[in-house]
Amino acid sequence: MKSALINIARVLLALYFLLPGINKFAAWDMHVTLMETHGMIMVPALLAIAGITQIGASICLLFNKQVVICALGLAAMVLLINLNLHDFWNVYEGVDAKHEIQNFVKNMGIFAGLLLLSAISMGSDSEE
Repeated sequence: MKSALINIARVLLALYFLLPGINKFAAWDMHVTLMETHGMIMVPALLAIAGITQIGASICLLFNKQVVICALGLAAMVLLINLNLHDFWNVYEGVDAKHEIQNFVKNMGIFAGLLLLSAISMGSDSEE
């Protein structure tokens, strides 16, 4: 039962990042605008890195490969995204602070899940 629950969690976390990773390229202009609204620099490069990281790490998680590295990498990315794009403490025209608080808290839950997945996977075959 424990193994099944871990596998379900790993696959769901992988899908959570895979679809947005693909969407970063499918809706490129929308993501560029969002990042620019929050005053980010080097937007095209950072967006490409984020999309590639999300897609690559998700595929590894789906195939149960390099789970610790991928989960920790995605966790770091979640923190960076939270601080730069869900910064509810700043005021931006057209950005709903309540929605950003919700995204921030939701992402901290995802962050926690990634840390748990990483901790559980340490020393297992998924570290190959």
